[in-house]
Amino acid sequence: LCKLDTDAKGGAALSIAHATGRPIVLAGVGQGYDDMIPFDPEWFVNSILE
Repeated sequence: LCKLDTDAKGGAALSIAHATGRPIVLAGVGQGYDDMIPFDPEWFVNSILE
């Protein structure tokens, strides 16, 4: 997955990670390669709850 949103797409990322047993390593937060950041579960949860 290249981009995480705080909607159903983000939920899909969590479902895929759970189903495959593979961690989410990077999160795309924009349109370019420079918009890839290390995935931080705490940041992700906070962004959903805001």
